[in-house]
Amino acid sequence: MKRLVVICLGVLFAFPAIARGDAIIDWNLHAQNTILTTVPPPTAHASTLSFAMVHGAVYDAVNAIDRSHRPYLRVAPVRRPASQDAAAATAAFRVLVALYPAQATVLQANYDASLAKLPADERRARGIAAGEAAAAAMLAARANDGRMAHGAPYPYPLGTEPGAWRVSPPLTAVDPAWWVGDVRPFVIPSARWFGTPGPNPLTSRAYARDLNEVKEIGALASTTRTADQTMAAVFWQAQPLQLYGGVLRDLSARYQLSPAQNARLFGRVTLAAADAAISCWNDKYRHLFWRPIDAIRNAGTDGNPKTEADPNWLPLFDPSTQAGLATPNFPDHPSGHSCVSSSIINTLQDFFHTDRIAFDVSSPRFPGQTRHFERFSQVLDEIIEARVWGGIHFRTADVQGAQLGERVARWHRWFAFRPDH
Repeated sequence: MKRLVVICLGVLFAFPAIARGDAIIDWNLHAQNTILTTVPPPTAHASTLSFAMVHGAVYDAVNAIDRSHRPYLRVAPVRRPASQDAAAATAAFRVLVALYPAQATVLQANYDASLAKLPADERRARGIAAGEAAAAAMLAARANDGRMAHGAPYPYPLGTEPGAWRVSPPLTAVDPAWWVGDVRPFVIPSARWFGTPGPNPLTSRAYARDLNEVKEIGALASTTRTADQTMAAVFWQAQPLQLYGGVLRDLSARYQLSPAQNARLFGRVTLAAADAAISCWNDKYRHLFWRPIDAIRNAGTDGNPKTEADPNWLPLFDPSTQAGLATPNFPDHPSGHSCVSSSIINTLQDFFHTDRIAFDVSSPRFPGQTRHFERFSQVLDEIIEARVWGGIHFRTADVQGAQLGERVARWHRWFAFRPDH
C-alpha cells in the first residue's frame, strides 16, 4: 500500500543530500546534475546512455583495485593499495567532461574537491591512474556506437492509416532522440534480441478492452480515476534514473555498502537501464503504433465494433494538468518507462537477493513529497497502472515493456558483473 509522505529537512530524500563519504555516491549526483541540466535537455531514453557510460567506467576503475568481479571492459588491475575514491572520481570526471565539455568548469571544481578530500600520496595516484584507464576504455568502446546529435533528421514515416503512429497534440515535433534504438547495446547481443510480440490487432477484443480502459480512466475529466491515481500518474512522469537515483543512494547508506559494492550497484542498474532503453526504442520504431489520444479520436476508422470515437478526448497528461505534461512524441508500444523501470527493479531484486525492501521515491514533479513502497515489485506494478491513468499508454504496451525490461535484466545478471572466481 502506497502512502504519501511529507519530508522535512535532513531526511535522506531532500535533494540532494549525501549520506556518507563515498565518491561513487558523490559522482552519481554530479552526473545527474550534469546530464539533466545540459542544454538542450536530454530525453529520458538518451540520458540512460550517459549514465551507463559514467557508471560503467566507475565500476571498472574501482574493480581494477577491488578485483572481486570481472571487468566490464578490459581494464588492467592496478597496484595496491590504491584509492577507490580517487579511481571513481577520476573515471566519472573524465567521461562527463568528454560528453559534456560545456560543463567542464563545474566538473573540474567538483573533481578538485573530490581529490582534496584524499591524502596526496601513492594510493591516490594509483587510484587516479585506474580512473584514467577506465574512462579511456569506456570512451573508446563507445566511439561510433550510434549516438547522434539531439534532433538528428527523423527517418521514419508519420502515419495516417488506422493504428499508425503520428505526433499527438499538442506537440508538433518528433522525438529528438529517435536514434536511441539504433545505438549499439552495452551488454545484450542486439537491440532486437528482446523484441515484444507487439500491439493487439485493431479489430481484436483485447485492443478494444485496452482502448476502452484508457479512454475511461486516463481521460482528463475521468470520473473513475482517484486522486491518488492522478497523483501517481503525474509523479512518475520524470527521468527514471533521476527517480531511482535517490532510492539507490538511500539503499547504499542504509546497507552501508562499500565503494566496490556501490560501483557494482550503480553500474548494474545504469547499464541495464541503457540496454532496456535501446531495446525499447528499437521496438517502438519497429511497431510504430499510435497513442491512445489518436486511437480514441479516430476509433471510427479502426474496424472494431467495440470501440467508439470521441474526437475531443484529452488525456490526463495535458498542459492544463501540469506544465510540461503531454502525450510523448514517440510511438506507444512498448512503454519506455515500463521497459527501463522493469530493468532497474529486476536488477535491484537480484542485487539485494530479495523483493521485500521498503523505500521511498521522490519526484521532481512533487518537491517535498514521496511515495512509499514495501517491495521493489510494487513500484513496477504502479508504473504499469500509472501510464494508463495518465492516458498515454495502452495496458499491453506497459505489460510487454515490463517483460522486455525483465529479460534485459536477466541477461545482464548472467553475462555481466560476474564474480571473478
